[in-house]
Amino acid sequence: MNTLSADLVEDRIYVLRTRWERYVAEGRFEQFIEFAVAVNSLTEYFSRLRLPGLVRLCEGLENAALAKLGDEETHPVPQQDIQSLQRQVDTLLGAVASSRPSAAGRRADEPPSTTDIDWIKPRAIWMVAAPEKREMADALARQLKFFGFKMFALDWDALRLPEDMPLAVLFIPASDEPGDVQFDCIAAIRKSCPASQLFYLGVQSAIEPIVELMRAGIDVTIPAEDQPAMVLNCVLDLVQSNEQEQYRVLVVEDSRVAVALIQRTLAQHDIDCHAINDPARLLEALESYKPDLVLMDMHMPRFNGVEATRVLRQMAAYNALPIVYLSGESDVGMQVEALRLGGDQFLVKPFNPVLLAAVVKTRIERFRETRRSTRLDGLTGLLNHTSAKSRLQSMVRETETQGALTVAMIDIDHFKSINDTYGHPVGDQVIRGLAWLLKGRLRSVDLIGRYGGEEFIIALPGVDLARAVPVIDRIRRDFSALPHAHPQGALYATFSAGVAAFPSIHHTAPGLTEAADQALLQAKRLGRNRVESAD
Repeated sequence: MNTLSADLVEDRIYVLRTRWERYVAEGRFEQFIEFAVAVNSLTEYFSRLRLPGLVRLCEGLENAALAKLGDEETHPVPQQDIQSLQRQVDTLLGAVASSRPSAAGRRADEPPSTTDIDWIKPRAIWMVAAPEKREMADALARQLKFFGFKMFALDWDALRLPEDMPLAVLFIPASDEPGDVQFDCIAAIRKSCPASQLFYLGVQSAIEPIVELMRAGIDVTIPAEDQPAMVLNCVLDLVQSNEQEQYRVLVVEDSRVAVALIQRTLAQHDIDCHAINDPARLLEALESYKPDLVLMDMHMPRFNGVEATRVLRQMAAYNALPIVYLSGESDVGMQVEALRLGGDQFLVKPFNPVLLAAVVKTRIERFRETRRSTRLDGLTGLLNHTSAKSRLQSMVRETETQGALTVAMIDIDHFKSINDTYGHPVGDQVIRGLAWLLKGRLRSVDLIGRYGGEEFIIALPGVDLARAVPVIDRIRRDFSALPHAHPQGALYATFSAGVAAFPSIHHTAPGLTEAADQALLQAKRLGRNRVESAD
């Protein structure tokens, strides 16, 4: 782990540990609140980095702390509660220490990955498979190795576990009814790998067996009809941390004390905050600050928060912006009316800082997810057809002054026969496999979009035709070698591509797309699994 990553982890752990130690020593209510906020912040941190095992431990500690929050009269909590919470704190800190690779684990000549965000995750996968499922397990292992995972095969009665701490453990039983041997193995690995994600493939689609597996330590169960198409998707999600812009909250509040408390609470969760004390400045602040959420005081001079919200809801730019009311108003009828007139949630002053942070983050996450869903393809996470076309038009305009741009249209060969032979879940897996490969092989500045069905579009700014064709052809060769696991083994697929360049002939986004599409048709006519140039 690089020094920056280690420092960022240790800073957060230090905050949690010291706040807990201060509360144990002095027992004040406000110290317990600060401890609970630190746990909540750490939960969010590990969630953002897709470390589900650590998230689970944090959530357990957070729930235990919130159950003891109470008020000033209930603190300090009894000694038996202190001891119980101390055990959970120790378990969490121990899991963090054991799941974080040391700097010595990296080769001297291996540079830090530019895609790591504060944390270098383990890349080992343990696989516990029944002999009857060995063919499928081997195919899945080859697929995971293709994406850089280090695979370890274990028996259900394994007495010695690998030293490499796993990112995930895959359990592949012979039948969908787990027995004592399976439960014992799951429990033993769960105890040894508290921060790892445990998957069970081939469970019955019924509540009781799933609950039993979860109690034994399984995090995710995958029904027989969906395996192994979902497995790679789930595993890659664990390592694909998407660095998001900092959350931004606009506070409309005329009390300086309330503003100071809100800013302090949100700052502890790395949430940016801007405050105004006059609702007449609301539109100006929205335009310049562009928040993800508005915290709106109900009662302010000149007009109230409900009136300000009703104005915003009449504007297309702000009719979906989350608005959370803050007020000392305790009348339920008044609160319901305020929500009916445009608000999303109502928090009563004095508010619980843990609850405020949780509400703000949840509302913003849902708001951003809704915005993303209008731009991104649900299956692959790539830009959808409309967004890809819009982005390409912008890139062409930028290229008029910046130089070259190459566009490629890509289509998976014989895709209908894949769906007809292996089923749509496996077909979806093939589409995802190509999407992951494109994201792994291309730059962050490149356009990658799902144009429709099994067709993709990519655009490479600053790259001319002579340089683009070898890049796309290398991706074509890699894709043809990528195994796509299914219950009977593995299949292999290929794609054809057509390439066109700006500004040699085509000077518009539609012209580039049409030329690349014609080149794609030529690649199909010439036998598929090849790259053809429009020029």
